[in-house]
Amino acid sequence: MQKIQAKINAGICGFITMVEAQSSDEQMVQLKIISPCETIQMLNEFIPEVDAYTEIGQGFKGMIHQAVQKTLKGCCSGCIVPSGIYKVMQVVTHLALPASATIEFKTEEGKL
Repeated sequence: MQKIQAKINAGICGFITMVEAQSSDEQMVQLKIISPCETIQMLNEFIPEVDAYTEIGQGFKGMIHQAVQKTLKGCCSGCIVPSGIYKVMQVVTHLALPASATIEFKTEEGKL
């Protein structure tokens, strides 16, 4: 059984989300999302298990993105946690490599 965990820092809200994923067949993925953000926690209800191949095939019409569209509204629509959830699903099924990703901001003055 393949198991992976990712820590996602959502940014200015200060919430750190842990995403645990496991797969015994490199296709079906069980997800557990642990977050102090109540909105992100709600995703557990909609995506406890996903078919990685179906998710990739359906893209933004897959279960993960559909659950995100149902739950994340307003300023939460720009949250980076859903991208992290999707990436964890890919990594646990060997459909992507486990490389860290970042977003860096610079103002016009060049300072963060």
